[in-house]
Amino acid sequence: QVQLVESGGGLVQAGGSLRLSCAASGRTFSSYGMGWFRQAPGKEREFVASISWSGGSTYYADSVKGRFTISRDNAKNTVYLQMNSLKPEDTAVYYCAADPSGYYREPRNYDYWGQGTQVTVSS
Repeated sequence: QVQLVESGGGLVQAGGSLRLSCAASGRTFSSYGMGWFRQAPGKEREFVASISWSGGSTYYADSVKGRFTISRDNAKNTVYLQMNSLKPEDTAVYYCAADPSGYYREPRNYDYWGQGTQVTVSS
């Protein structure tokens, strides 16, 4: 069982930066693949980025590639999402997710989810 708690969201102007954190409970965090997703009002939850258990492999959605960076610190049981050059279309609730079997692009493949943190980018 893994519990996830996101933090770091907020209001930022276009072009600004935020760093989201996802703190995980449980001693097996280092063996889980992790992902970040987002959901804007009226839209489906969409993939943002994912990272392997070791941090050695990452995937990004085309819409955030070159602007966002996913990383993890297994000693701190935390995964991060550094978001630079933010755009109004990045506005959404951001969720982190964990799964023991891998790191995926599809939300349905993740067993554990956080409660989400709101990111709002003003123009």
